[in-house]
Amino acid sequence: MGIEDIPTRNDDLIHHQAPSRKSSTSTESPIPSTKSNNKASFLRRTGNAILYWLKDQWFLVALACLIAIASQYQVPLGHQSQKSTIVTYLCVAIIFFMTGCTLSTRTLIENYARWKLHLFVQVQCFLLTSVLCFAVVSGCARNRNFMDPGLLIGLLFTGCVPTTISSNVVMTRQAHGNVALTVVQSTLGNLLGPFLTPVLIYMYNSGGEWYTKVLPEENGSFELIYRRVFKQLGLSIFVPLFVGQMIQNLFPTQTSHIFTKYKLNKLGSICLLVVIWSTYDQSFSTGAFTSVKPSNVIFVVFISIALLILLLTTCFTLSMLWLPKADTISVCYCVPAKTPAMGVPLAHVMFVGISAQLESKIQIPLVIYQGLQIVGGSLLTVFFRRWIERQEEAAVEVAATSVPALAPKNGIVENEAERKS
Repeated sequence: MGIEDIPTRNDDLIHHQAPSRKSSTSTESPIPSTKSNNKASFLRRTGNAILYWLKDQWFLVALACLIAIASQYQVPLGHQSQKSTIVTYLCVAIIFFMTGCTLSTRTLIENYARWKLHLFVQVQCFLLTSVLCFAVVSGCARNRNFMDPGLLIGLLFTGCVPTTISSNVVMTRQAHGNVALTVVQSTLGNLLGPFLTPVLIYMYNSGGEWYTKVLPEENGSFELIYRRVFKQLGLSIFVPLFVGQMIQNLFPTQTSHIFTKYKLNKLGSICLLVVIWSTYDQSFSTGAFTSVKPSNVIFVVFISIALLILLLTTCFTLSMLWLPKADTISVCYCVPAKTPAMGVPLAHVMFVGISAQLESKIQIPLVIYQGLQIVGGSLLTVFFRRWIERQEEAAVEVAATSVPALAPKNGIVENEAERKS
């Protein structure tokens, strides 16, 4: 009997122990499963966030890739002039043709009539920026061994050139700002540039500072630059804009359908990328970045960032005092921006007889500033879009809450009228 009891007890012991093992396994198994689920969820959220950022900021990613390509492979120097002409006319013409097709004619005319706003923007664009750059140059010029004189002239020149056109229009549209106002201010600034930029340059260089000795004493003839600038403005801006306006007014439904269905606004961003690539391709091709000390280039980068932040803060604060949000966005893109498309030919005509190396040095601050303003402008589109969308959502909520309050009153009025009848 005792021998028979042993297996019975062992079986009972096994039966008693088995559930405890299962229970311990069941209580411990969800822990790694939960950890793996949390890890997978975290990776999924991270991947979605990266994809969203890449989709939203694809312009910056493409810009970085194009600058990297331009630094390694350039169009031959002998073909740079032909390349710049094709890119400037073709790409800018496409941007403004699309703007003409999507911009209301009435809105465009109304913005041309706002002379107080024109004065507000152009004074900041020419006088404020040039004064700040002259203050920086005067401070750096105290130590003759600190900065290359060509870079000092280039910094001063950057502050005196007009605003850019194509990037302003593309960025303002992406940020949901007043595109019509940007078109007006950009074209007006480039019309004033050939007249105001030389006057400002000669005024700031009239003091006889040591860094101005590298410039020629004789002045260039501006007949050529006037002819070139106004030809470029006419063929690449005003004619495409006019043709786009004609198509929009003659075929409004078809135009709106095509631009909405095929998302043709992306084509303007692609054209802008080509324009920026062309500028950097020319700078690397002429050896502009290798002609100065790396420490000087680093200083130009940091001082350009500081100037860009200061100008953005100033124009944003002043605009908020009396302008709506959409106009404020337009001003924030027009005031700090500077255009190499006009700055480079202006420098070539103004400083007659300088060497190719000195001309490259003068162009370095303008090219660096352009890249930084594009990066800053692209990042600001996210902030500005949310800023505008909050205003639009608030307006929708106010409208939604006001409609039910009016509906009963209208219903009562109608019922009372029916009763009286």
